[in-house]
Amino acid sequence: MTPTSPPTSRRVLALALPMTLANVTTPLLGFIGAAAIGRLGDAALLGAMALGAVIFDAIFWSFGSLRMATAGLTAQAFGDRDAAEIDRTLARALAAAGLVGLAIVLLQGPIAAAAFLISGASPAVIEGLAAYFHVRILAAPFTLANYAILGSVLGRGRTDLGLLLQVAINLANIVLTLILVLGLDLSVVGAGFATLAAEAAGTALGLLVLSRLGSRPFAVPLGAIRDPLALARMLSVNADILVRTLLLVAGIAAFSALGARMGDVTLAANAVLWNLFLIGGFFLDGFANAAETLCGQAVGARDGAGFRQAVRLSLAWCLAFGVAVAALFLGTGHAFIDAVTTSPEVREAARAYLLPAALAPLVAALPFAYDGIYIGATWTRAMRDLMLAAALVYGLALVGSQAAGLGNGGLWLAFLVFLAGRGIGQALAFPALARRTFPERGAGRATA
Repeated sequence: MTPTSPPTSRRVLALALPMTLANVTTPLLGFIGAAAIGRLGDAALLGAMALGAVIFDAIFWSFGSLRMATAGLTAQAFGDRDAAEIDRTLARALAAAGLVGLAIVLLQGPIAAAAFLISGASPAVIEGLAAYFHVRILAAPFTLANYAILGSVLGRGRTDLGLLLQVAINLANIVLTLILVLGLDLSVVGAGFATLAAEAAGTALGLLVLSRLGSRPFAVPLGAIRDPLALARMLSVNADILVRTLLLVAGIAAFSALGARMGDVTLAANAVLWNLFLIGGFFLDGFANAAETLCGQAVGARDGAGFRQAVRLSLAWCLAFGVAVAALFLGTGHAFIDAVTTSPEVREAARAYLLPAALAPLVAALPFAYDGIYIGATWTRAMRDLMLAAALVYGLALVGSQAAGLGNGGLWLAFLVFLAGRGIGQALAFPALARRTFPERGAGRATA
């Protein structure tokens, strides 16, 4: 194993930018898939694909904790130069991915019934959705395995390989979708098979890449995988991140649901503006990934000075990009709105709330950076509890803003309060957590 490099701005950018590029390929995949199905000329099939994307995003995003927990634990083992623990962490993550993925496949009946009922879609859409769903869900073990593989790669600081794997999976999915949907006329079933094949190929490529890095997860003894203390730690970290993620999803769902109750125009305007926030999130998430790696490796190496330098750089760069993205959105937001929608009513409504939407990435910069810091340091219980507190404040802000008759403006204000509450809470809790992890503040290398 090579020793970890000291945190520098160059290293932050080298870690963050590849994952930013990888994130950009994901919406491109969704666009190509929708365009391919859209060319079939059946609105019900297009609706089925859109609903299917939402359902699977909800299912798999909930288990994104597997990627984050694996990255944090791997980074710490890498910082400690413990190659055996890196393999044990990966082996446990792959085992968890296989078991959870298999459970999702076996429970596809009740999952589908609940999802279809909640969707409230027409019979024609449900028919297409069912055809897509029961093929696409077979990819669950591979999708979750890819989360574990990506986490292991990122924890080692190889975001270049993370970019390679993400682009390879998405590119394969795009090519196979075009062949199966348009070339072989397999409709939504073809789209489902394309994703299944791409995820399976991604798992095979990921394991090959890891083997070239010297990893042998399948050679890890079963007893080491089942080690009670290690398993308890992994499950605890995953559970904490899962709760945090579900609360975040619930917060976004509440925003969407309340916006929908304000009418179709408001719903459409918020959908347009939400894309601005997602684009900003591509950049911020890359810096969160960098923070996971740098902070986790510093904790593993018991390098208190390196950890604090990683924190300072992660916060500085995340905030800098937040400012840049907010300024860009304020300057180009009107043109973006006009490019996305031709409806005069939707354009007018979206422009009315461009300011809070443009500010959202700036306000989100702090919690994004701290998420990476907390995950790298595996302060996941604190992150979970702070998310619970922020969600409570968010709920009160939503109720108060709507009671005050602030309408959609109040909705955006409450969302900004949610983001700010998370970041401020994490910033306030940080000093005590850092002292607990590195009690000798003045030392270059802190004791365990």
